Amino acid sequence: MQTELNYIELKTGHSDDGPAWIAHVAFSKTGRTVYFNGRELRRWNGVSGNHVDAQTGEEYWISGVKKSGTNRHPCGRGKIMVQRDALADFLAWTGQENLDTKLYEIVD
Repeated sequence: MQTELNYIELKTGHSDDGPAWIAHVAFSKTGRTVYFNGRELRRWNGVSGNHVDAQTGEEYWISGVKKSGTNRHPCGRGKIMVQRDALADFLAWTGQENLDTKLYEIVD
């Protein structure tokens, strides 16, 4: 399966400040399904998210990681969790030497 570094944010039950991650995700052959942390997120053109969890119906926003660090909606707040196994790729992609711990938190 093809994998890449993405930004993932839970939209259901939250406005623009739901839990958010930067992580490696896997894609189905068609690219319409994303596999992340044991979840199967299917492409869906919903109101607040662009993917829906096949099991729970929760909506997620998934996008590429922005080099500028502006992954969250301008009205959103809260730290973005960076999965430890994606940290080196994230730092290389953004050109940072260290993670800004005011904006990000490393998680396993």
